Formats: sequence, structure tokens, C-alpha cells
Amino acid sequence: MSFLIVGLSGMLGAVSRYLVGAWTAGWWELSFPLGTLVVNFIGCIGLGALNQYLLTRNQLPAWFTLGVGTGFIGSFTTFSTFSVETLTLWHQHQYVLAICYVLASLWGGLLMVWLGFHIKWKTKKS
Repeated sequence: MSFLIVGLSGMLGAVSRYLVGAWTAGWWELSFPLGTLVVNFIGCIGLGALNQYLLTRNQLPAWFTLGVGTGFIGSFTTFSTFSVETLTLWHQHQYVLAICYVLASLWGGLLMVWLGFHIKWKTKKS
């Protein structure tokens, strides 16, 4: 059953990643890979928020956290594309863009996870 949940939610994450990439394609005319950066930032804040919720509440079913965390967010975000895009920029002698991309991805990703961890979840009132 776990394979099915990860597979189906992974399919949704991959399609969502494609759609966000296509949506952001027209925002930027430089060779800077904005789509991947946006996708990874969204995934970072989402996974940070999910983990914070689980740490403070732990009221989600295991199949849901597996589906969202491993399936959807795992296929939505992409370290391999980030790595290829960085090396592509480097090989194109766009050193400043490559370094900015690495720094923005690292520090921005950490910031997004931090923000996700600091989301205040409302509690049910008795």
C-alpha cells in the first residue's frame, strides 16, 4: 500500500513541478533557473511546515505524511536539476549566476524550512 501512496502522490508532485516551472518560465529572461529555485523554495517551506506540525501535533495518519513528504514533496523538489543547472551555468562561463544560484538555493532553502518550522498552527479549543 505504501508504494501506491508514494507513487500516486509522487505523480502529483512531478506534474505540479512541471506546471510551476512552466508558469515561472516567462518571468525571467536571463539563463538563471528561476523555476527550479521557486519549486525548491515551495518544497522547503512545505516540508518544514509538515515536520513542525508532526513534531507539535503528530495527528496525521502515517499514510498521509508518507504521501506528502516522500511522494509529493520528494518528487516536486529537485536536487539533481539544481546541480545540472548550476554546472550548465558554470560551463557557459556564467560564474556569477552559478554562484548566486548556489547561494540563493542554499540560504533560501534553509530560510524557507525555518519559516515552515515557525508557522503557528491553530489549536482546537475545548
